[in-house]
Amino acid sequence: MTDPASLADRVQEGELRIHELEDEADFDAAAEARRLLLERETDADLETIGDYVFPAERAEPNIENMIGATQVPMGVVGPVAVSGGAVDGERYLPLATTEGALLASVNRGLSAIRSAGGADARVTKNGMTRAPVFRVDGVAEAAETVEWVEENLEALRDAAESTTSHGELLGVEPYVVGDSVYLRFAYDTKDAMGMNMATIATEAACEVVESETPASLVALSGNLCSDKKPAAINAVEGRGRSVTADVVIPGELVEDRLHTTAEAVVEANTRKNLVGSAKAGSLGFNAHAANVVGAAFLATGQDEAQVVEGANAITTMDARNADDGATDLYASVSLASLEVGTVGGGTKLPTQSEALDVLGLRGGGDPAGSNADALAEIIAVAALAGELSLLAALASNHLASAHEDLGR
Repeated sequence: MTDPASLADRVQEGELRIHELEDEADFDAAAEARRLLLERETDADLETIGDYVFPAERAEPNIENMIGATQVPMGVVGPVAVSGGAVDGERYLPLATTEGALLASVNRGLSAIRSAGGADARVTKNGMTRAPVFRVDGVAEAAETVEWVEENLEALRDAAESTTSHGELLGVEPYVVGDSVYLRFAYDTKDAMGMNMATIATEAACEVVESETPASLVALSGNLCSDKKPAAINAVEGRGRSVTADVVIPGELVEDRLHTTAEAVVEANTRKNLVGSAKAGSLGFNAHAANVVGAAFLATGQDEAQVVEGANAITTMDARNADDGATDLYASVSLASLEVGTVGGGTKLPTQSEALDVLGLRGGGDPAGSNADALAEIIAVAALAGELSLLAALASNHLASAHEDLGR
C-alpha cells in the first residue's frame, strides 16, 4: 500500500492536490494522507475520526476528500407495533442521536401503543418531485407552453422514463409566474428515495419541452420541488411519501403508562401544537417529529438534509367516549413529505445497511416500493410514539425532570 505520510508530504509541497490523491493511492491510504495533512495544519488529534471499520472505498460514492468517519451513538426502540399497508407486526427501529432521553421517551410511547393493540399506518401518497423553471417572453408564451405540456404528457413520460428502468412519471403540474414557467414533475421511484433518478429523468423531459415550445430552461430545479427547504407546497401536495399513523389508547392506559389523562394530552396538543404553531407561523404542527425522523435518517442512511421536509407533520389528538364510560385518547401524526428509500445513496454504507437489516428492509421490496413504504410506516408510528410521550410529559409537568434524569 502507498505510504500515506509520503502522500501527505507531496500534497504539502504542492506536488499533489488533495482531490488528486485517489489517482495516486488506494482509498484508505488517501483518506489517511488527508488526515495526516490536516493534523499538521491544525494541530488537531484526529485519531478517533480515523478509527472507522469499513473500507473507505465503500464510501466513495457518498463523499469527497474523506478523512474518516463521524460516529453517532445508535440505539434501538421498539418493538414498533404497526398494522400498515406495507408492514404488519412488530419491528425494532434503530435510531442514531446525541440527544439523551429521546429513545427512552419514544419507547415509553411505543409501550403505550403496543398495549393498545398497535397503531395503524398508511402511505397515502407517493411522488418524488423535481420542478425546473423555464423562461418565456410573457404570459401568452407561458400559456402556450402549459397547453403543450398538458396535451403531451405521454411524450414527456417517454423521455423521462427512457433514463431509468425503475422510475415512473406520475404527472406534471405547471405553475406560471410572469415570464417564468415552473413544471413540477412527480415520480414513483419505487424503493429508492429517488432524487437523482428524478433529476436525470426531468432533464431528458426538459429537452423535449425546449424543442417543442417557446420555453427556455433556466434551471433544472426552480425550488418548487421543494428540496431541503421548508415549503408549504410539500405540506399540501406532498413529496416522497405522505404517511399517517394513528392509534386509540384507552383512558386507563393513558393514566397508567403516560401518567396523565386523555383530556390533558388533548389540551396540550391543541394549545401547543395547533394554536402555538399557528401563532409562530410554523409549517409543522407537531411537538418534535424531527427528532425521530432525524435519528431514523442517520441510522438508516437517508439524506439527513431532507429532515427539513420529513418533519413537516401535523399531530392531532382527540378525546373519545368509550363504551364503558371512560375517555379514550385518539392520536395521529401525518407526515406530508417523508423522503425515504431502502436502496441507493447512504443505505449502501455498512452500518446503515446493518440497521436496515434490523428492520428487515434492506434493498428492494416485492412488490417494488414496498420496503420504502414499510420504512415510512414504521417511522410514522415511532414519531407518533414520540409525540404521545412528549405531550404526556408536558401535560403532567414531567419534561424537565425527565431530562434531568436522562439527558444531562
